[in-house]
Amino acid sequence: MRFAVVTFPGSNCDYDCFYVIDKIMQQPVDLVWHQEESLKDYDCIILPGGFSYGDYLRTGAIARFSPVMKAVEAEARKGKLILGICNGFQILTEAGLLPGALHRNQGLRFLCQFVYLRVENNQTPFTNACQPGQILKIPIAHIEGNYYGDRETLNFLGRNRKVVFRYCNNKGEITPEANPNGSLENIAGICNQSGNVMGLMPHPERAAETILGSEDGRFIFQSVLNYARIQVPVKGSYIERNK
Repeated sequence: MRFAVVTFPGSNCDYDCFYVIDKIMQQPVDLVWHQEESLKDYDCIILPGGFSYGDYLRTGAIARFSPVMKAVEAEARKGKLILGICNGFQILTEAGLLPGALHRNQGLRFLCQFVYLRVENNQTPFTNACQPGQILKIPIAHIEGNYYGDRETLNFLGRNRKVVFRYCNNKGEITPEANPNGSLENIAGICNQSGNVMGLMPHPERAAETILGSEDGRFIFQSVLNYARIQVPVKGSYIERNK
């Protein structure tokens, strides 16, 4: 399975993602500059964390117009896997590939700390290696991670099981105290209607080795590999099996 990690001006987690895919998951991966106009050779596209374009205007607002985003949107429509991490999540909402928006943290402070996530849906390409309700320990690093959606959006996400992760405590309880940034309904990660596009604020690439304090981020990357191995053709959608 071949991965692309998109680099925007201001990205700073692109090499972290590259390292995890290359050295830990042992999969082919390329860093792709934001001016690239084709992503047809890749099976999974990662939009990494950082401060694309210095977060001018608002997070993700300028990156959304990078040439590469037309290719991201085209490949998403084909059913390819798109993973947005932190700033990548913000870009996906700005591009309309995921519903809702990311606002300033409730306390208006940059947060860099480990949090606990509860897996709300393990039947996605990004969570199939997890158990239902599994608790993951993964760090956050953001100042605009406060997820917001109007009532219609929240109802849609809940009704269709598109909330993939919620902030919780170490017992898996969804509480206000476990919510680091004020996200509505403790939402930490969501996917689109088709399930092939996911965004989350926590950084799984920073939790892939014991020396970093947790290996729980590997569940997400392993899920992607699992999905590639078991996928079968459905109504002409994009298919790529491991050879």
